Amino acid sequence: MEYNILIIGGNGLVGKTMARILQTRNPHFNIFIGGRKGGSTDRSLKIDVTDPDTFQIITDKKINLIILSVNDKSDHVLRYAIANKIDYLDITKPTPDLVKAYDIARKTEVNSRIVFSSGWMGGIVPGLVNVLSKDPNDIRDVKLFVYYSVKDLAGESSAHFMAENVAVPFYDYKNDQPNPIRHFLNTETFDFSFGIGKRTAYNFDVPDLYILNKVERIPNVSVKMTYNSKFITWLLGSFQYLRIFNILSLKERKMIFGSSGNGDQAVFEVVIKDKNGDKKLSLQSKKGQAELTALSAVLHTEELVRNPHENNIYFSHQLHEPLSLLSQLNAYETININIVQ
Repeated sequence: MEYNILIIGGNGLVGKTMARILQTRNPHFNIFIGGRKGGSTDRSLKIDVTDPDTFQIITDKKINLIILSVNDKSDHVLRYAIANKIDYLDITKPTPDLVKAYDIARKTEVNSRIVFSSGWMGGIVPGLVNVLSKDPNDIRDVKLFVYYSVKDLAGESSAHFMAENVAVPFYDYKNDQPNPIRHFLNTETFDFSFGIGKRTAYNFDVPDLYILNKVERIPNVSVKMTYNSKFITWLLGSFQYLRIFNILSLKERKMIFGSSGNGDQAVFEVVIKDKNGDKKLSLQSKKGQAELTALSAVLHTEELVRNPHENNIYFSHQLHEPLSLLSQLNAYETININIVQ
């Protein structure tokens, strides 16, 4: 059967990486790229997420799955996918936008697979959390530690996300209650794997906080992040402590977060506590965050195509058996995973 996939935002770094991996692994898929400027081939579609009048071509091309890799604050694409019974996978939303989109989907009759994959590295963290415990209901505490390199090859959207949200308070969870916090405060020292060593890590908002507490019902959830540069990590903490971000314009904040190197590793570590003690999973993407985010989206896409999941609303980790997800990530040549129990 012919399968048509549309990547909206496919001209960005993650979108291009996703298209490359998806086509290499699945040469029988027809992959279309959607963007505001269109393109010179019949696989390049002119689609503007702010203008639903441009969406008719999605139906004309008989698209089976829309992958959203660009910010759609008004959820026009989500509404179109639901109305036209098209499968939908979103990897882009910060926490407040995810909560809003999830609420829209829950209040609408859904006759396709609507998948929210917004989360650290394409929404794989909750699935890996469930790898670490025989019974996920026993998990009482999850801590996610993120190592990010300023030398990583990062797209414009990463800088824009941080610039928009760095001064906005958010929540982690303690004893099943939301705890208001801000980025780059409340330090915690963590000994990172893969030769990185001890680093001071700061508050960082990712949708996994909401997903692990509200969906997976884990009562204590926190996320901390550190940069490869200890000075930059300290500087960002100082800016937040002094509330300098609050007086900077969006353009000025984007200049702070906009540096992008030619490539470096990305690492995250998941530490859980259940009735049997502490367990840790460490994951290294040697080609950085864009490669891992794109790979995760590809794995979700392949799962949707391969298995007849019912029409419903999902978070991406709910599509996978946890050990199967772990195995597929482990099999990828630039991913290293270690588990300590």
